Amino acid sequence: MNQNSQSILDFRLGTFLRNATRSLLLRRSTTSLRDATRSLLKSRGTLSRTILDWSDKVSVILRRLFVALLALIILWWGLQPEIALAQTQTAPPPQRVLQPTKTQTPPVESSIQPYLNRVIKQLTEFRLDNGLKFIVLERHQAPVVSFLTYANVGGVDEPDGKTGVAHFLEHLAFKGTTRIGTEDYKAEKPLLETLERLDGQIKTAKADGKKDEVARLEAEFKRVEAQAAKLVKQNELGQIVEQAGGVGLNANTSTEATRYLYSFPANKLELWMSLESERFLDPVIRREFYKERDVILEERRMRVENSPIGLMVEKFLDTAYKVHPFRRPVIGYDEDIRNLTPEDVQKFFDTHYVPSNLTIAIVGDVNPAEVKKLAQTYFGRYLARTKVVEKIPVEPPQQETREVTLQLPSQPWYLEGYHRPAITHPDNAVYEIIGSLLSDGRTSRLYKSLVEKQRLALNAQGFSGFPGDKYPNLMLFYALTAPGHRVDELAVALRQEIDKLKTEPVATVDLERVKTQARAGLLRTLDSNMGMAQQLLEYEVKTGSWRNLFKQLDDISAVTTADIVRVAKETFTPKNRTIGKLLSKEA
Repeated sequence: MNQNSQSILDFRLGTFLRNATRSLLLRRSTTSLRDATRSLLKSRGTLSRTILDWSDKVSVILRRLFVALLALIILWWGLQPEIALAQTQTAPPPQRVLQPTKTQTPPVESSIQPYLNRVIKQLTEFRLDNGLKFIVLERHQAPVVSFLTYANVGGVDEPDGKTGVAHFLEHLAFKGTTRIGTEDYKAEKPLLETLERLDGQIKTAKADGKKDEVARLEAEFKRVEAQAAKLVKQNELGQIVEQAGGVGLNANTSTEATRYLYSFPANKLELWMSLESERFLDPVIRREFYKERDVILEERRMRVENSPIGLMVEKFLDTAYKVHPFRRPVIGYDEDIRNLTPEDVQKFFDTHYVPSNLTIAIVGDVNPAEVKKLAQTYFGRYLARTKVVEKIPVEPPQQETREVTLQLPSQPWYLEGYHRPAITHPDNAVYEIIGSLLSDGRTSRLYKSLVEKQRLALNAQGFSGFPGDKYPNLMLFYALTAPGHRVDELAVALRQEIDKLKTEPVATVDLERVKTQARAGLLRTLDSNMGMAQQLLEYEVKTGSWRNLFKQLDDISAVTTADIVRVAKETFTPKNRTIGKLLSKEA
């Protein structure tokens, strides 16, 4: 643990002890006073002398305790100058932070830069011979490590008619290997192959309208599935991780990537190497495939089909994009999910989960030399394979306003989106600042105008980079209509706030506030091991270097009011606009 971290810990411990002591002192003093009062009242009655003697003894004890606690407090306060000094070494003095003058900007930036320099100094990167890259950041404040495996493949990489396969694979990656998650893989394997054959026969019989044949095959399918289930060790991977002290075992799939993550105590580094390398070296894609398909179909029903706003977003993206895969849902279309086979998922895995398409970040209490040695031992077993580069169609410029309207049993919603360039564009920071100005929290323009002042909406938000930022994407704004108002009123008010950016330069104080919020938000994310791992990988894969993560802070600081006006005029035009209206369906 370094000196700054120890100082912070000492300060927090000191604060905790002072508060606890004061609380105890207050309770003891109150109790003593209450007991003394009761004794006085009872002495006027007919209570015995024995009770009075007992009360006197208790009072003496409490008085002695009071004196002891008071001495403890005085002693502790005497130590405070040292703790206060340690605290000032890790943070600017309060009076400097609170002074709202423009001259205070350099101290804020200078307080960030040493942190960034330290991060860069403690970071190591290396690539194995098979092409798999590792980014390792040492953080020795606590004996824990966060791990994130980043597969550079998501919804945009799926073949037509196979939507949802990337997300399906993410689910199956928790089912285990030929050694993990099974009682006897030799006995399990033929049963899994039989299930795949029966599923194909059932689909054929249904297409031919052979109901009796379908019934017979489905009965046989259930029998074999029950046999296979007896050989499965449910969630064995999760149990191994948990028993070893691991936390946060999870994964997620987006339009552009699939991420697998969890954290371990520092002494479990080699266990993680063994588990994670085995997971993608020898996965059993067919294990519980059909059971998981039903889970995903139910997930889709909850998120989309039974969710008015979920269905609205799906239709909105389909309207905003005509050729780019961003128009398709990551979870997949219902029909595509039902028709996916184990062979489809296996082929997708073999194509995209090659070493050169994987990047791993390890952040925490580790030794980079040890990490590299173990990585070569475990992940070096992967065979180098050619990375397949999918030809992602480029979305042509939008030439006119597009609109989609749905009527569903829901409170009315209004959505408005504008196409913007990818994360690698020089104006990326400008778009982020615009998004924050308009829709970041209760101080944002949309919230203050639509929710607080005009009371047209119950909520008004938005964000940049939807549904992903690796490719040109959308700035999306959305609002939930307040009772007694219509979405058309909301549309007019929202657009007025957007148009102001084109004609009224943002006040310096507002711009500085948003910049500070943006920098602080990024630094808060980087404060945790997992947050740092995620951001390092996002920038490494999407922009070509993790160093661009830290360059983002400089880019944010460099944004001017003129940049905001220029970008707003270029972006917020009628022909670049897509509108979504979710109207209440009357009974």
